[in-house]
Amino acid sequence: MADLSVTWERELLEQFSCLTAASEEEPCPNYTEEYYYNGATGLLHLSDEVLLVIMRNLDPMSLLRLGSTCSLMFRVSSCNFLWNTHFQESFGVRLSSAITKCPVTAKNAFRLVFMWRSLFINIHCNRAFQEKLFVEIPQAPHKYWIQWLVLEEDVPLPSIRLPSGDVEKLWGIPSDLFQDKLQEKTEDCDVLKFEWRELHNLAVKHHGSASLVFQHVLSQHQHNEHTELESMYHQYVQCRFQWLFTYWLFRQPSPFNKQLKSIFLQWKKHSKRKVSTWGETLCDVRYLASLHPVTKDYWQGRLARGDASLGIQTVASYFSMCKSLVAWILSRDWGRLKRRKVYEDTLEGVYLLLRREMHETLVEHERFWQVAKVQMGRVLYLVSGNSLYLDHVQGFLRRKKLIRDWIYLEENSWARQFLPEPLFTLLEFDTKISQESLHGDSAAAQLSRVMWLYLNSGQQRFLDELKALVLLCAQIYVQQLTSAALHTV
Repeated sequence: MADLSVTWERELLEQFSCLTAASEEEPCPNYTEEYYYNGATGLLHLSDEVLLVIMRNLDPMSLLRLGSTCSLMFRVSSCNFLWNTHFQESFGVRLSSAITKCPVTAKNAFRLVFMWRSLFINIHCNRAFQEKLFVEIPQAPHKYWIQWLVLEEDVPLPSIRLPSGDVEKLWGIPSDLFQDKLQEKTEDCDVLKFEWRELHNLAVKHHGSASLVFQHVLSQHQHNEHTELESMYHQYVQCRFQWLFTYWLFRQPSPFNKQLKSIFLQWKKHSKRKVSTWGETLCDVRYLASLHPVTKDYWQGRLARGDASLGIQTVASYFSMCKSLVAWILSRDWGRLKRRKVYEDTLEGVYLLLRREMHETLVEHERFWQVAKVQMGRVLYLVSGNSLYLDHVQGFLRRKKLIRDWIYLEENSWARQFLPEPLFTLLEFDTKISQESLHGDSAAAQLSRVMWLYLNSGQQRFLDELKALVLLCAQIYVQQLTSAALHTV
């Protein structure tokens, strides 16, 4: 199952939740001539062929936005060629060879499958959708949903029981493809038992390809009302952050569920009455989300540019860092009040430092823990007054600045010019060294390891080794350029 691009998924979700089934005759807003003279004049003077060349470089969200400006842009942006490309990139299925036989336009096909696929891949946290597909078990779900389900190879549903006539009617699969099933059938029962993967494979075998299965399903749906699909999709768009957070919070495998509860509430001021219903139907999940600023942001759709999947990964990384932080604090012989003070102030500092980054992209455990260690050193100094913690933080930052100042010396200008960009970036003051970058035999990995040893130990021999390695890498790059130039001549 192809993943949808996270850069435009949120806006596309919201846009499609407001759209009705589109056709090329659908009315669009017409702006005045003055509007185009103020900024969009150029596009209106281009031919359809040139506009298509421009539009094929747009992502689906941008294409929808451009198509909503006027009837001309709507007509061109609705071209099957454009949406067929997006269909293939998003769902891994090519419709170009079959779309001429399918009465559904490529744009509307994209819209319908996008809504279905968004619901299906999030079925694990969508209770309303689960009830729609599971409520009639052991009987089959409504035929409308069965037609969509055959598109999916892996379906989290029990085997289905259908009359043989329905199998042929729904998906066009002739009975000769399941003769074994017919032989197993008893005289008293005209119903056959199928696994969902089995039905999917039969459909692909009969139609010849997955794209033709999609075409068949879309053709079957051309006269259907999609009100229920649109309604469920709109509900999912409005509630997806709350649903996914609730699923993550209460569906952890044992004993991780108990551990997560302990970490979630550790040293955080909370109402014992409200948390006593943890995981139950009447549990106030919104209140639990408000206990941590990161979970509060996720609940409101602010993390990772509103991408629900990346946002919940950031939440998981945050609590993984909290787990490490708790283990470190408990290993120290402090009183309860001091432990709580260090924990709360460290988490607050981490959030303030990483808030903007979390709002833009996925932040992993290593990044959280890297910032937490520095922040914890500051907190420990303020709490204990022990200059050891202050000296560690000051020394770490001073050594980072020393490396940066060294590479910017005039005598090293040649090295800055020829040093590969990844290596030069490592020497910048604000560069973060990730744990993954410390492994391997590449020049970047070797430089990262030496720099890490120097920053944490302060030993001069590591600084000398770092400088020698940087100059050696620059010299090797110069030699490579010279060799390539001589070879060209």
